[in-house]
Amino acid sequence: MTFLLELIVSALIVFGGAFALVGSIGMVKLPDLLTRLHAPTKATTLGVGGALAASMVFFAAFEDDLSIHEVLITAFLFLTAPISAHFIAKAHLHEHTELRDDLPPTGRPQGWSTFESVPDTDEDEDGDDARAAHH
Repeated sequence: MTFLLELIVSALIVFGGAFALVGSIGMVKLPDLLTRLHAPTKATTLGVGGALAASMVFFAAFEDDLSIHEVLITAFLFLTAPISAHFIAKAHLHEHTELRDDLPPTGRPQGWSTFESVPDTDEDEDGDDARAAHH
């Protein structure tokens, strides 16, 4: 039984390390920000998840200690990584307006919700430049 548990812990560590390696290579090799977002949010999240799962199995099996810390770290990681990637992608799309033309049609008259509150010009109601009034 001990050998089987050691094998499971080792497999989880190798699994996590392999995904972390793939995520790291993706961060370096992928061409732009939107494709690079997949590396930390998917592959690296699974890498850290594998290491945390190995830690949970190890402490439960060999130290007779059931800790909630790894579960909380995993939950926090799985919640924050996709949300932060979503916000980074939205900010990138707002900054690079030339990417708007490449978005697929939504089939709705209002278009993409990401761009609903973005005005086309920086003029206020009087026709004055809104940025100039603040400086």
